[in-house]
Amino acid sequence: MIVTLTAHPSLDRAITLEGPLRPGEVQSAAGAREDAGGKGINVSRVVAAAGIRTVAILPLAAGDPYAAALAGAAIDTRTVPVHGHVRANLTITDPAGVTTKLNLPGAALTQADAAAVVEAVVQASRGARWLVLAGSLPPGAAADFYVAVIDAVRSAHGDAAPLIAVDTSGAALSAVVARGRPDLIKPNDDELAELSGRTLPEGDLALAVAAVGRELVPGRVEAALVTLGAAGAVLVTAEGAWAAVPPGIRVVSTVGAGDSSLAGYLVAEAGGAGPEERLRSAVRYGAAAASLPGTQAPTPEDLPAGDVPVTRLASAPV
Repeated sequence: MIVTLTAHPSLDRAITLEGPLRPGEVQSAAGAREDAGGKGINVSRVVAAAGIRTVAILPLAAGDPYAAALAGAAIDTRTVPVHGHVRANLTITDPAGVTTKLNLPGAALTQADAAAVVEAVVQASRGARWLVLAGSLPPGAAADFYVAVIDAVRSAHGDAAPLIAVDTSGAALSAVVARGRPDLIKPNDDELAELSGRTLPEGDLALAVAAVGRELVPGRVEAALVTLGAAGAVLVTAEGAWAAVPPGIRVVSTVGAGDSSLAGYLVAEAGGAGPEERLRSAVRYGAAAASLPGTQAPTPEDLPAGDVPVTRLASAPV
């Protein structure tokens, strides 16, 4: 079982344009869709479509319109009652796949709300293989909120605690890396650069990412899956580092592609795959998500058939 926590869910509204975005002008849209979003929700939707049991934890007020969209996601959820409604995120995509996003702030979590969310995660994660802590933190949550969740889960379950994967950024990611000892982090290259305080070169990006990853693995995190957008992804573990290149696809929307990459990694890990195949699965699922409109969750039938070459990387200075 894979448990996810989405502390800052969003109602994702995606608009597809007939031509390039023209700021300041009135344009007609070719289509629109609305999905229950949030990084943990996205991960749960993908792993559920792959036939793996999942439970998604999220704060949700009674009567929130988000509940109707969440019901359409067809995943097992555990909601924690809070005050205030889920935020809305707007994504505008043109025919070339260029995406513009507007993310609104969500409802603030009180200390009591935060404590209730932590307790819900502790209860749901009993017997789970993985716990995924994903997305930004809502207003009111401390930067080390994910660390508090990790500590509570490990204290409650001891040696039976699930493996911990974290997909966040900024101060929340810094706190997890400094104190949380996660089993996996999944930043993109920009988030890794911010974490390390370095500018990563555009040339030999995979090598530079691997070098930074080796400074974190295994001393502070057990593994790092770093997504590179159209350039693929890099996986760093204690055994080595690998880079994978995605197959050719027509990009429709990149929203949720990183979440699908993480889900693809977990799907492969659940099947007993080694690091190279886990990375290959991550890249294939990320490419599948980028080929779908909005934040649709790719199913195994959506995976592109093209090859995903994986290369073992040598060390390189940054």
